[in-house]
Amino acid sequence: MNKTRDIAVTVNGDAFEAAVEPRLLLTDFLRQTLGLTGTHVGCEHGVCGACTVLLDGDSVRSCLMFAVQADGRSIETVESLGRIGKMNALQESFHEHHALQCGFCTPGMLMAATDLIRKYPLATDDDIREGLSGNLCRCTGYQHIVKAIRAVVGKSGDVR
Repeated sequence: MNKTRDIAVTVNGDAFEAAVEPRLLLTDFLRQTLGLTGTHVGCEHGVCGACTVLLDGDSVRSCLMFAVQADGRSIETVESLGRIGKMNALQESFHEHHALQCGFCTPGMLMAATDLIRKYPLATDDDIREGLSGNLCRCTGYQHIVKAIRAVVGKSGDVR
């Protein structure tokens, strides 16, 4: 009996096909199979948000999904946002506003914030705080993260 399932996904605009174990978590698929280690594994219970990615444009906890559930779908990871020397507006704003310290939560924060900016007007800082309430940071106290997001929303609101 075959213990793997074939899946086809689009990750950061690139098509991938793989045979995966049915119980392989999406985080492990991204990190181990595709080598995209920007998606962090924190609590493995969907509480911390470090593993947040966008699935068909919606933020999801990749530690709570099996890779087979992503079959036929589009995934965006933090690697899709930019890179050193060519960061996107949100990454630049996190840098400018000191919105990171240890950096462990940063990929999940960036992906959750990307989703928020794309979908909601974020009229107040409380809107931003509520939108990020599922992402935990043990270092920053969140104020600088909120300032960084507010700065991007105030400029153009486009983080594509």
